[in-house]
Parts: sequence; structure tokens; C-alpha cells
Amino acid sequence: MTGFGLAQVAVFLVLVVVLVRPAGDYIASVMQGDRRWLRPLERLLYRVAGVDETAEHTWVSYAAGLLLFHILGIAALYSLQRAQAWLPLNPQHFDPVAPDLALNTAVSFATNTSWQGYAGEQTLSHLTQMLGITVQSFLSGAAGIAVAIALVRGFARHGRATVGNVWVDLTRATLYLLLPLSILAALFFVWQGVPQTFAGPLEATTVEGGKQLIALGPVASQEAIKLLSGDGGGFFNANSAHPFENPTAFSGLIQMLLIFFVGIALTGTFGRMVGDRKQGWALFGVMAALFLIGLFVMYGAESHPNPAIASLGVEQAGNMEGKEIRFGVAQSSLYATVTTASSDGAVEAMFDSFMPLGGLVAMANMMLDEVIVGGPGSGLCGILLFAIVAVFVAGLMIGRTPEYLGKKIEAAEVKMTMLALLAVPAAILGLSAVASVAPAGLAGLGNDGIHGFSEVLYAFTSGAATNGSAFAGLSANTPFYNLSLAAAMLVGRFVVIVPVLCIAGSLAAKRRVPANAGTLPTTGALFMGLLGGTVVVVGGLTFFPALALGPIAEQLSLFP
Repeated sequence: MTGFGLAQVAVFLVLVVVLVRPAGDYIASVMQGDRRWLRPLERLLYRVAGVDETAEHTWVSYAAGLLLFHILGIAALYSLQRAQAWLPLNPQHFDPVAPDLALNTAVSFATNTSWQGYAGEQTLSHLTQMLGITVQSFLSGAAGIAVAIALVRGFARHGRATVGNVWVDLTRATLYLLLPLSILAALFFVWQGVPQTFAGPLEATTVEGGKQLIALGPVASQEAIKLLSGDGGGFFNANSAHPFENPTAFSGLIQMLLIFFVGIALTGTFGRMVGDRKQGWALFGVMAALFLIGLFVMYGAESHPNPAIASLGVEQAGNMEGKEIRFGVAQSSLYATVTTASSDGAVEAMFDSFMPLGGLVAMANMMLDEVIVGGPGSGLCGILLFAIVAVFVAGLMIGRTPEYLGKKIEAAEVKMTMLALLAVPAAILGLSAVASVAPAGLAGLGNDGIHGFSEVLYAFTSGAATNGSAFAGLSANTPFYNLSLAAAMLVGRFVVIVPVLCIAGSLAAKRRVPANAGTLPTTGALFMGLLGGTVVVVGGLTFFPALALGPIAEQLSLFP
């Protein structure tokens, strides 16, 4: 580690902390209908869609609306990919995307996962990138925010049968938050040098006299929302490791802030909407602590030379294998931790070159159910699920009634919480086990042994945790992996969303019990330790066998 590297980390953390309260307050005011600067356009959209904005939904109706919304999104993106050869804005004359890959991609972006089994600049037309990938990045991000707000309403409301209007929440999240911020971010990226054009690829002459095609397209507009929504789907195969997506150190800093923006802001939103800002800061504190632990483990591991390269007599200033000089170890470690702590797979090409402990941190961040900031909405929902488990177990152990924010946590809430928390590891471990023995799964391995297992485990972890990054050593564009990863993404999205909305409906119907001498405090260092410990223990018990077989074993083999 270096002083300059630590300074980069410090600057990023200070900016994140500064953003929490104002950004959280803005989101709260938007979702509560207090922001009205686009009110005429908002009313017009409701009128055209036939939405009664004054009507509210029960959790069942809210969930049904979201499921329908996602199904239509998957169908639209699948159809667009299959028809792109006959549609305009296809300067490279790309053929239709193969059916299994088209389904995988449609599920990926509709579920806010952004797993890419293809090279964007070699597979998708400009129209598919814009009308398909970019639009779904907006819609899936808005859906995540809507679910989180519905859960917050469950804690904030008393004796109510409804959790909000799903169509109003989707509209406001898109219109007042994601769209204006994406416009500003896109203009910033164009200023920094990111292309934004409908032109096809340029032909360049190399210094050796050969010909090279340089892909161009509407990159800046897609880059902005991919980061802000946590969808992570890059225009280029290398994603934000590509200089046309991330050209400068300044653009890299802004990209990391955009990735974290909604996730950290929602902790402030939670505090404001439940009427107790300390609650929001407690959740943020746990997220920050877990993030810093992972960051410094990864940074420390990557600061040491790679022993495989050192054995060749090559001097190294840290593990620079697979990394760009313009990033360096510090920014690469920070970027990698940010993208795996959120649901944004923005640095897909880097993880296979990380040291085993670095890969372990990336994998563990995702296995903790996206509680370390997470994507838009998913991080807040994840940490609140663990908070329910923490207060339930702690309350029973010390003889107090399990309560959180005045709401009694009873069997119904705990059952739904455990369903949501166990769905992701069940999908990851089950599908990884199948891929580890099925001939079609083994055929995609780029490496044998322990590292090959890590590639498979990482892929399904990334899919079920709606992250979308990869170790890059797995040939995943096959019918087996396209379909199995699509299944993992569907489980990771919908078998979490539905129980969360059920919890929201159950809590909203309850009356708040005033705090008293028998109430378990849910702010301060004690609660943060309890909550953080619950995340680590539950996550560790769920995934430790798989982690021990993968990156930990790799680490021990490199450092006996």
C-alpha cells in the first residue's frame, strides 16, 4: 500500500459520506411526491398509461405488477435481439442473437444483473444497445428502488393494508432520479472523451501497417445509466476497463460514485421516512465497515507481487498482471471492491488476474446478499432482512420481544426473511454443483482444478446476486451456461422480491409499539456490531464450504 493509494481511498470515502444525507432526502421527497418540477410530464404519463395515481396496492397487487413488468421487459428485449438484423441502426450488419444467448441477455438486464455472455461491440446493434440494454437499465433500476421504498413504507406505516402504487413508484424513480442524473453523467462522460455517435466502426492503420476496426457508438448514454442503476452492462466487452468507457482517472472516480450513489442514498432515505435518521446511519455504518474490510484485504493482497511471475525473475510493484498502468493497484482494488459490493459488474475483465484473496473478497462481497451497498434498492432490502434476523435472534436470547422500529417481528416475517436470504445461496450452490459434474458445465472451464471450480462458483454467484461480473476464464456462452445462469438470475431477483414485499405488507398492517425499557436499541455501535456480525455469520455459514474449496485453497497453494 502507498500513501497515494490510501489518499485515493480516503477521497472516495469522504465523498460517499457527504452524499448520504442530501441524496437520501432527495429520493425520499421524490418517492413521497414532494418534488413537482416535472409534474406536468408525470401527469401526462399516468394519463397515457391509464394509471390512477391516487390508488394504492396491497403487497400482492404490487408484486403482481412488478412480475408483469419484468416479464414484458424480458419479452421485449429478447424480441429486439432476435430481430436486430432487420431493424435500423445496425451499421455493422449484425445477425440475430442466438436464442439461448438472447434469453440469457434479456433475463440479465431485466433483472438488473448485467451478466454479459457476449462482446457488446461485436454482437449488438446500436438500436439493441439503446432501445434494449439502456432502456432495461433504467427500468430494472427503477424496479429495485420501488421495492426498497415499499419495504420502507412497511416500517413507516401503521395499520395500513397498502404499500404504495407500483406504477407511480416506477415512474417517479425514473423521471425524477435516474433520467436527470443520467443526462448529466452522459454529458460529463462525453466531456471526458467517451464516444456518443450513431456512426459505425472506424478503420485505422496500425504502426505495422495493418488495418484495425475501432468500434464506436452511443456509449456515453449507456455508460451513465449502467453505473447509476447498478446494471453494469457495458457497450464494450471489457466494460469500464475499456478506455472508451472510462478514459481518465476523473471519470473513474465519478463512475465509482455513480455505482454507489443510489445504494448509499437509500440508507438516508430510510432514516428520513421512518422518522429516525440514526436508523439510516446505523445501516450505512454496517455497510461501510464491511466495505472497508473487504477493500483493505483486497488492496493488501494486490499490493504484493504475484509469486508465479516473481518465480520468473521479474520485479513487480504489486500484482500488476492484467491491470492497466492508468489504474494501478489502488484504483483497481477500489474499483473491484466497489463493483462487487454493489450489483454492478463494471470491471468484468479484471478478476481472473487478481490474487486468490482478491478474488475471495470479490466473491464474498456478492455472497453476502448485496448488503454492502448493493444495487438500487437491493442493498437496502438485503441489510434490512439481516436486521430482522438480528433483532429476532437477539430478542429471543435476552428475553425481550423481537421488535424493529416499533414493529414486532413474528413468525410470518422471519419465515419470509429466511426464504429471501436462503434463495440466493440455494441457487448458487445447487447450480454450481450441477455445473461441476455435468459434461456441458465442465466443457466451459478455462482452468482445471481449484481455479476452475472458482470460475464456476463465481459465475453462479454473480448471476444469483444480480452482479454480472466474471472471472473471465469461463466460456459461458453455451446453451448450458446461458440457461442455467438465466435460472440463477431469475431466482436471485424474484424469489427475493416477492418475500420482501410480503414482509412490507405484513409490517405496514401492524401498529407501532412505543419504545420502552424492554425494547432492544437499534442504533449505535452495539446494534451495528450485532447487525454486522449477523451478516458475516449467516453469510459465512451459508457459503464457507464453497469458499474453502475455491479461493482459500488457491491462496494456500500459492503461499504454503
